[in-house]
Amino acid sequence: MKYNFLDSHAINTIHDEELINHFRDGIGHKVLILTPSYPFMFIGEIISVIEDSVEVFVETTQFSQLENRIWFIHIDSIEVFYIERPGEPRIPELNDMM
Repeated sequence: MKYNFLDSHAINTIHDEELINHFRDGIGHKVLILTPSYPFMFIGEIISVIEDSVEVFVETTQFSQLENRIWFIHIDSIEVFYIERPGEPRIPELNDMM
């Protein structure tokens, strides 16, 4: 079977566009984002999506000095995420865990 690079490219483009749309649909909702590089975790509200970056007002991260500010996170650098939606499980407050 011959590998068709054009089909793969089209699939990746569709995937990227739908991921961006998924974040765009999450504007105004709380999000948990994990990245492979520092800082590794962000919890906050999605403010907007600009091209392929998500703008988040970060309420919680590993270091309090980085909290309560706006971060722009490139969607390609996100390894794991969860967008809180009505009727779905909530993202717990970190102090709820203690």
